[in-house]
Amino acid sequence: MDFELTPEQRGLRREIIAFARQELGATVAEDDRTGRFPIEDWRRCADFGVLGWPVPTTYGGGGLDPLTTIIALEALGYGCRDNGLVFAIGNHLWGCAVYLLNHGTEEQKNRFLKPLCDGGLIGAHALSEPEAGSDVLSLRTTAVRDGDRYLLNGTKCFISNGPEAGLFVVFARTGDGGGRAQNALSAFLVPADLPGVRKARELGKMGLRTTPMGVVEFDDTPVPAANLIGREGAGYSIFTSTIEWERSFMFAGHVGVMERLLETSVERASTRRQFGRPIGSFQAVAHQIADMKIRLETARLLLYRVGWLKREGRFALLDATIAKIVISEALVQTALAAAEVHGAQGYVTDLAIERELRDALGGPIFAGTSSVQRGVLAELLGLQGALSGEAR
Repeated sequence: MDFELTPEQRGLRREIIAFARQELGATVAEDDRTGRFPIEDWRRCADFGVLGWPVPTTYGGGGLDPLTTIIALEALGYGCRDNGLVFAIGNHLWGCAVYLLNHGTEEQKNRFLKPLCDGGLIGAHALSEPEAGSDVLSLRTTAVRDGDRYLLNGTKCFISNGPEAGLFVVFARTGDGGGRAQNALSAFLVPADLPGVRKARELGKMGLRTTPMGVVEFDDTPVPAANLIGREGAGYSIFTSTIEWERSFMFAGHVGVMERLLETSVERASTRRQFGRPIGSFQAVAHQIADMKIRLETARLLLYRVGWLKREGRFALLDATIAKIVISEALVQTALAAAEVHGAQGYVTDLAIERELRDALGGPIFAGTSSVQRGVLAELLGLQGALSGEAR
């Protein structure tokens, strides 16, 4: 197997890194302190084509294949100092645009994809509720058919991009009132300017503070039937067939951050002297940096495998689940190691390392917690009966 990038991919990577370093994240320290969404950087990303990388050119996107998209997002994570901005872009692409790409009608794609690509719309994924997160089938938001529309009622919380979003992919119950049948859920495209949509409040966070997160409420929101994604009752199957994109492609930027932290730590270990020699000459420090490199290359190989599988049109849920667990946890370990290598400079807020650590801690939680993902992986390996206590 050849793991070398093509000349075109190498050139794209260089262009993205140069763009990100020069144009993005100049105010990230202040934006992080205040929780401000960097709308100017978002628009720069739109102008550069970031928001449409995986979208076919027919709909205004860049037409990158899945593997090249992953390479591009990795480069963005490496070059951009604002991890929250990269995370917001990931939510926009893999929580909204991908649903249109994979399950939308031609009319829906023509109506929404171009503004999603050019920055006219910010996309968000409205799934989680106060009593439902990983347990998708316990959603309580309802959508009741009323002629040529649905009346949407319910509350969604922890919605990344929610306070700034112009378009939500919303999952709601269209079947029985309280059952857990998989055909009880449906998915909808809900513009934020529809009557009854209320961005109730914004939520503060430990990290990724430049990605806005909030609570969104729907009060008899009249959603046109034409905005139904797929058919009524197909929401659960649409979610499960699309989540593999989020659980892997969302973490491409993490791999770029890991490389950036490795380089920063090597520089620190080479120049910081104690006891008359560079701290990198001490085995305790050198081994930490060696482990950072091991985690980086392991994460990259897992990520590229998922990109290759999706480029070939193959199912990748198992591989995406493994990638999500390994990459998210590897970044936390690498950020912790970087903080230790930097000593006091890794702890104070004047420098970026502590922010990198705070940002990393969200990875094992969003897009399905590591504990849930390990359960999913066990089920994919055929352990459903053992996990539920059933005799086999």
